[in-house]
Amino acid sequence: MKYEFTGKTKTVNGVKVRQIKHLSDGTIGGYIESEKNLDQNGSCFIFDDAVVTGNAEVSGNACVFGNALVSGDAWVFGNASVYDNARVYGDASVFGNASVSGNARVYGNASVFGNALVSGNALVSGNASVFGNALVFDNALVFDNASVSGNESVSGNDKVYGNASVSGNEVITD
Repeated sequence: MKYEFTGKTKTVNGVKVRQIKHLSDGTIGGYIESEKNLDQNGSCFIFDDAVVTGNAEVSGNACVFGNALVSGDAWVFGNASVYDNARVYGDASVFGNASVSGNARVYGNASVFGNALVSGNALVSGNASVFGNALVFDNALVFDNASVSGNESVSGNDKVYGNASVSGNEVITD
C-alpha cells in the first residue's frame, strides 16, 4: 500500500471524500472518494485540499494539488499535474508532462498532453486537444474538434473551435 486513510472526511459536490496519508513519509494528502481514484503504483499522489472523485483516476507519476478537482471518468497520468483551482472532468485526460492550472477547465473528451499548459481561466472541451509545447491561457477557449499544438500560444479571449487546427510557432491573441 502507498497510502492510508486518515479518518478525516468532507463532502464535495454532494460526494463524501476521505483524506489520505502517504505511508512512506507520513505526508498528509488530499481527498479521494475511493481507492480506485489513486493508483498504488508509481509516485502519483494527491496533495493539499485537492479532490478526486467518481471514476476519475490519477496514476503514473502524476500529481493533483492545491484546490484542484478531478472527477467523472477523467484520467491524469504520466508526469502530468493539475493544480491551483483547476478542474478536469467528464472523459478528459491530462498526460505526458502537461499541466492544467489556475482556474482552467478541461472537460468532455478533451485531452491535454505532451508539454502543453492550460492555465488562467482557459477552457478546453468537447473533443479538443492541446499538445506539444502549446500554451492556452487567459480566457481562451478551445472546443469542438479543434487542436492546438507545436509551440502555439492561444490567449486573451480567443477561441479555436470547429475542426480548426492551429500548429507551428504562432501566437494567437486578441
